[in-house]
Amino acid sequence: MIYLIDASVFVWRSYHSVPIALVDLDGNPVNALHGFGRFLGDLIERVRPSHIAVAFDATLSGSFRTRLFPAYKANRDPAPADLKKQFGLCRYLCEALGITSFASGEYEADDVVGTLATRMRAAGQNVTLVTRDKDLAQLIRPGDEYWDYIGELRFRYDQIADRFGVLPERMACFLALTGDAVDNIPGVPGVGRKTASMLFRHFESLAHLYDDLDRVLKLKQLRNPGFVCGQLRDHRESAFLARQLTEIACDVPIDADLDRLARRQPDLDALNDFYDAVGFGRLLRNQAERIYEANRAAKAAPALC
Repeated sequence: MIYLIDASVFVWRSYHSVPIALVDLDGNPVNALHGFGRFLGDLIERVRPSHIAVAFDATLSGSFRTRLFPAYKANRDPAPADLKKQFGLCRYLCEALGITSFASGEYEADDVVGTLATRMRAAGQNVTLVTRDKDLAQLIRPGDEYWDYIGELRFRYDQIADRFGVLPERMACFLALTGDAVDNIPGVPGVGRKTASMLFRHFESLAHLYDDLDRVLKLKQLRNPGFVCGQLRDHRESAFLARQLTEIACDVPIDADLDRLARRQPDLDALNDFYDAVGFGRLLRNQAERIYEANRAAKAAPALC
């Protein structure tokens, strides 16, 4: 099983949950770094993954989605300067812990995760997506798992529809109709979660829906089908634009294969120097040492016949 981590969820959460008073020797906040480091170490000790990768967002303003729709995520406040710096520190921490990380100026972390998941499946591997972002549910396939680490919830392929309202393969189309206020994607006015869920029980995709729009009028389970059909007709162009925004790209040009995602031994010397520089005590150092010793013991253990 390959573990793919959506870093932003955990860095942002740490920034808002770990006291801002946690600072380095120069007085710079390192609360997000500490919280992220604790999360990452806990996950490694908990599941001992042989293969793992972490995806970071490099920018919110330079992705291909912003060129398609300039208002995409324009409702979000920029990350505070002290948090931006900590994202870079978190990437360094990943590498020192023996974990490969990725980021792209053209694509978002979701797209990096999608690309890694696609390549790993091509190599015959299943993936566990460690996230809390509903958008990533569209990547789940049989044998995979969506892990809401914060909420202690896991969902297999056949559980995604019950949790999110639609099959993984139809999630991007579902979001194109409902919109996504978090990402500033408007969707089709008047088409909410329940309506979109109902529609995609009967239609395989947005294209199939619009190819047979009159069929919507015949759906007895649908409340006010005439209104829904009219809204879909009136907002066809925006629905297909939204579909381009909600689909996760799985062809990011990154250098990644199964070998590169293999977890390496932590570099204890680099970690100790790093923790000295940011003013951390024994908590994360002890954790790194335990991970190092567990890796060494596992490597030394005799193979079972």
